[in-house]
Amino acid sequence: MVYLIGFLIALAIGLTGVGAGTLTTPLLILIVGLPARIAVGTSLIFGAAVKIITSPVYMARRQVDWRTLAFMLAGGVPGVLIGVFLLRGVDPKAITGVIGATIVVVALFNLFRPTTANRHDRTKWLTLVALPIGTEVGFSSAGAGALGALSLLSMTKLTPAAVVGTDLVYGLVLSLIGGGANAALGTLNGAVLGHLLVGGVPGAIFGAYLAGRLPSKPMRMGLSGAMALLGVSLFYKGFF
Repeated sequence: MVYLIGFLIALAIGLTGVGAGTLTTPLLILIVGLPARIAVGTSLIFGAAVKIITSPVYMARRQVDWRTLAFMLAGGVPGVLIGVFLLRGVDPKAITGVIGATIVVVALFNLFRPTTANRHDRTKWLTLVALPIGTEVGFSSAGAGALGALSLLSMTKLTPAAVVGTDLVYGLVLSLIGGGANAALGTLNGAVLGHLLVGGVPGAIFGAYLAGRLPSKPMRMGLSGAMALLGVSLFYKGFF
């Protein structure tokens, strides 16, 4: 089962840039039965590994805007460290409920992305926006894909493909830092991570190959619906 989870999540990441934390963490809690802190740390490392595979595809296509990425990382890197620190002092059940609520919000944002028409370039403000996104990633492992893409679509004039590529590299850096910090603190399940990667590596390669060849909107709608259901389930598990 864990192998299949890894394959499907990696496939979603490769196709849309979204799904690393918003799918992995709730599935690890609800299906595998991991504690919330362990699920977050494991999810971050898994997301980083998948994005290491998928990001070079977008780099090779010149679909990563490095200047924009620098503004995002200036806020996101300190944010993710803050999030990891906050995770240490919260009750486990509350963590589960907050992660669930966060995933529902992320799913809604992902459903109602702005159009690419009539956008203004506010790239220099991305640092301020990326700080809370990074904090959310460090705390719950969720948000880098959907919220990062939403910010890029709202505040830059990047093409949709460049949005996905830039956001993937942004999520990669945050996942590496957040996952590394969690691993150092012992909040990581190596056996589950290994199983996820066995399924995730071929899923990531397949997803990156199909990226741009399949219609993105229907996939995003379906993915957001699944994310919302998982978020509601986690919220109920944490607070009721």
